[in-house]
Amino acid sequence: MRAERLRRESPAWPRLSLPIARPSLCLAVLALLVSACASRPLTDSAPRGSAIPKQLPGDPTPRQEPRSRYGNPPVYEVYGVRYRVMNTSYGYQERGVASWYGKKFHGRPTSSQEPYDMFAMTAAHKTLPLPTYVEVRNLRNNKTVIVRVNDRGPFVDNRIIDLSYSAAEKLDLIRDGTGLVEVTAISFDPQPAGNQTLRAEVPPPPRNQSATVSQPSERAADRPADQSAEARIFVQVGAFGDPDNARRRYSQLRDSGVTRAFVMEDSSRSPILYRVRIGPIADVDQYDALVVHLRKIGITESHIVTD
Repeated sequence: MRAERLRRESPAWPRLSLPIARPSLCLAVLALLVSACASRPLTDSAPRGSAIPKQLPGDPTPRQEPRSRYGNPPVYEVYGVRYRVMNTSYGYQERGVASWYGKKFHGRPTSSQEPYDMFAMTAAHKTLPLPTYVEVRNLRNNKTVIVRVNDRGPFVDNRIIDLSYSAAEKLDLIRDGTGLVEVTAISFDPQPAGNQTLRAEVPPPPRNQSATVSQPSERAADRPADQSAEARIFVQVGAFGDPDNARRRYSQLRDSGVTRAFVMEDSSRSPILYRVRIGPIADVDQYDALVVHLRKIGITESHIVTD
């Protein structure tokens, strides 16, 4: 397993590979390793001085690869939480918090048993099949990278992906340690039966194999990164066809102390949708605190949107 990179000391996160066969044995071994690791502090850091590369690597070219022999059990457990590895990466897209990990784990085996290279364009994810190529977009500055997921993690609440040092550097996430991102799978898996979602093709990889991403119109790599102004980020906690339902959700938020909630009338949809949003969100710390607050008042479904 990989470790959550934090700017302060934190409990160590387990790091091991999980073979495909005998998942019950894997879970038992994992539980022992978690218990052994969690008792000592762990710090992580970026390379310094001459170790800093003069030029960051280019993004990898997505290509079809067989599933890794290691790191793809049907189910595994960490800190009492069970994770089910996805059968397919097709159509996966999620917005949330990205973190990164650095030299503390440089050279150590990943969950797929490949050595971790903080200068390579790789990442860790809890449930995507290993390996999977994904596009990661920084929602603040619209910068994008493509990384190859070959590791498991991050096992911290509210984190969806852990990036290598190089990937985080290219997205401008090193200084803050975390950032709000959109993760989109570049999938070579066949379309599941009954899934009619349109996909946009990425540039053809070798041997004329085709891959798909979940945006229906354009690749984020084709969109110019706006570095002159940061995007505003909001948390949406409901979209209602009935304005009374939207007002009730808004009142629930205001009564609980959320002062930056509002209802947006989306007349581009027919029938009209009334979207209840909170924000703008200043940073990851504010987002984390908001998610915790929403759970306390019984709102467990929310997602990040940008203007």
